[in-house]
Amino acid sequence: MIRILTAGESHGKALSVIVEGFPSNLPIAKEFVDTQLKRRQMGYGRGGRMKIETDRIEINSGIRFGKTLGSPIAFNIINSDWENWTEIMSHSPNKKNVEKIVIPRPGHADLTGVSKYNFDDIRNSIERSSARETAARVAGATIAKRFLEEFGITVGSFVESIGNIYPQNSMLQKFYDNKVPKGLTAQKLADRADKSDVRVLEKDQEKKIINKIKIAKKNGDTLGGNIVVIATGVPVGLGTYMHFDKKLDASIAFEFMSINAIKGVEIGSGFKSADLFGSRSHDEILIKNGELVRKSNRAGGIEGGISTGMPVIVKAAMKPIATLMQPIQTVNLNKMKSMKARRERSDFVAVPACGVIGEAALVWVLAKFMLDKFGGDSVEETKSNYNSFTKGLQARIKNNFK
Repeated sequence: MIRILTAGESHGKALSVIVEGFPSNLPIAKEFVDTQLKRRQMGYGRGGRMKIETDRIEINSGIRFGKTLGSPIAFNIINSDWENWTEIMSHSPNKKNVEKIVIPRPGHADLTGVSKYNFDDIRNSIERSSARETAARVAGATIAKRFLEEFGITVGSFVESIGNIYPQNSMLQKFYDNKVPKGLTAQKLADRADKSDVRVLEKDQEKKIINKIKIAKKNGDTLGGNIVVIATGVPVGLGTYMHFDKKLDASIAFEFMSINAIKGVEIGSGFKSADLFGSRSHDEILIKNGELVRKSNRAGGIEGGISTGMPVIVKAAMKPIATLMQPIQTVNLNKMKSMKARRERSDFVAVPACGVIGEAALVWVLAKFMLDKFGGDSVEETKSNYNSFTKGLQARIKNNFK
């Protein structure tokens, strides 16, 4: 059982993360984690905060000589902007007249937060509900990413659309049709996406999206979009139909819906499959060179809550960022009068970064299910269990049905 706990506020002194449950002897380098944090800050249309912060981890515990010890792993990510917020975010009783925020922004946790926690200052809601928290999640999930790589499992992402601008040739459809170019792993797909300022796979689409972001900036508006996260090399048998809360796809949906601004998740062809005949929706099982194979992958690598051995495909919809430079209507809670929402430093679009956060979500779930199935106190033991199960799996199926 792996667990992750994050702590910290957006403009607090630091973000902290504790990761527990990974086996010993897993190689992990500080630079590997820092690279994932840098990827999270990528993308045209990000706000001023990304110019201030250069996210890097400080390792507090759980790693010695570049390998995990099997004990809890703790990281810190220092907030450079803390120096400008020491009075506003002071840990000591307030001795100065710090302005309270009383104007909630629609689409954020501003009003729901003060309603639930009995605050008299929306700042208390803003700080923890901020997407800044995802930096800690990405750092923690990097342990899971490194763990999966030991088994040949890679997870990558790309942006399918921003502002309703889609590619001419859909890579996602190629994955559904099982017509992906030979040797294209999820990692190679992510590397290709990272070369784009908006993490798309087509140059013409990139130009159109950047132009639309410029229009949004000019109008003080924001944009959302769709991300695709794919895992290749996933073995058969992760998850179960035995209990509803232990299905692989159910856990994936939960993890993605916990990401800020995600409003929809689908596995495989998802919502599109609702419009098709069954004969056009399911993945036919064939025999090729004496092995059981799938003709397509519309199920997204999961059937009955269990991985099929095909790539796991997740698509998620991110709404436009709710902080607008041309604010929409809200209420001043102090005066109970209608007015425009307040401005808070923010991005115009964060879909490219959301793809990297989606990678963190998927690697975490897959690592959890890998350890649930194969166990092990050391990486060597986990590998032994994994090899015992996967080696000759198809032969065992044939023998069972003789």
